[in-house]
Amino acid sequence: MTLFEKIIAREIPADIVYEDELVLAFNDINPQAPVHVLVIPKKPIPRIAEAEPDDHQVLGHLLLKAKDIAGDLGLQKNGFRLAINNGKDAGESVPHLHLHILGGRAMTWPPG
Repeated sequence: MTLFEKIIAREIPADIVYEDELVLAFNDINPQAPVHVLVIPKKPIPRIAEAEPDDHQVLGHLLLKAKDIAGDLGLQKNGFRLAINNGKDAGESVPHLHLHILGGRAMTWPPG
């Protein structure tokens, strides 16, 4: 069981900012911006490269909820970044698909 599955099961505490039947969102414990929220599907998908065609509903929901959460956090006016890491070289640390919402400061490009 991954760390995120334990958070979903409430075996590990998290500062939850949103939850519905498909996704859970919580503040990152090691924030890289003033606002750093992780949005995870409740269905365990290890990474985006392993998503299947029948995951399209949860993947679309993940993006739409990220937009809504960013709005609720006041990030719409100045902007925010969405990031999905896939694999070790991309910085993936937990093998459970997750989307980072980063905001509250100007972002640079290219990242990392």
